[in-house]
Amino acid sequence: MLKSMTGFGKFVCELPLKNITIEIKSVNSKQLDCNIKLPYLYREKEIELRNLLSTQLERGKIDVYVNVENTGEILNYSINKPIVAAYFKELKSISDELNITDFKDYLPIILKLPEVLKTENNEISEEEWKLFRSVFEKAINKVNEFRLNEGAIIEKDMLKRISIIDKFNESLDTLDKERVNYIRKRIEKNLNEVIEENKFDKNRLEQEIIYYLEKLDFTEERVRLKKHCNYFVETIKSPDSNGKKLGFITQELGREINTLGSKANDADIQKIIVLMKDELEKIKEQLMNIL
Repeated sequence: MLKSMTGFGKFVCELPLKNITIEIKSVNSKQLDCNIKLPYLYREKEIELRNLLSTQLERGKIDVYVNVENTGEILNYSINKPIVAAYFKELKSISDELNITDFKDYLPIILKLPEVLKTENNEISEEEWKLFRSVFEKAINKVNEFRLNEGAIIEKDMLKRISIIDKFNESLDTLDKERVNYIRKRIEKNLNEVIEENKFDKNRLEQEIIYYLEKLDFTEERVRLKKHCNYFVETIKSPDSNGKKLGFITQELGREINTLGSKANDADIQKIIVLMKDELEKIKEQLMNIL
């Protein structure tokens, strides 16, 4: 079953004195790229959270937002005066450059900035951490559910397109026979125009025609294309998500389709080759978002 790298999960945890909201967003990326925004109190656990993300989500560009809203009376918080002074100094410097003289709105702004409020308790309790981790894992589970739903939609689309390629391949049967007959007649016609009928060896002509037609024969390529289509379907329906493996199979599909195009020597067949390439490119675009 395919799994997309696009996902979203949100979970809210209500504690006696605070509400914790965790949001996790994931989009496609060649490797794991985590951006975690944590309140100061939880930063000591960042490495553990990153390990959890890498284990559960594997790959993708992942943004994590954790917001803590105090709902009870704040008893153990104080204002970090050196930080406030530093913020004010920076803001005043900017104001001087812009010729702003009114500073009355600075304090409300500064109080909302990071690290302004400090707590006497610089560590979270074991009980709170267990609860936080549990909520974090639930948010990850929601991301994975989202990814599976997205993967199912992509899987359906790619199976439809690989089926179209397979049918295009089957449609070449009639065109290939017509193409061979046309090439044979064209060779004979051209030879008859330049050489008198009694001036060349009929057997040699037959040998030359066979050699020429063998160079244009693409039976092997069509057989391999059929096998690659079947292997693609087999892989896509396996229990694990195999985005990279499917990518390798599409490369092989592309090689066979390109060889068919180079050997076609027929306008109608070339049109089908173009349609095959179009479907294959759409599959490749979808695979960029598969885990």
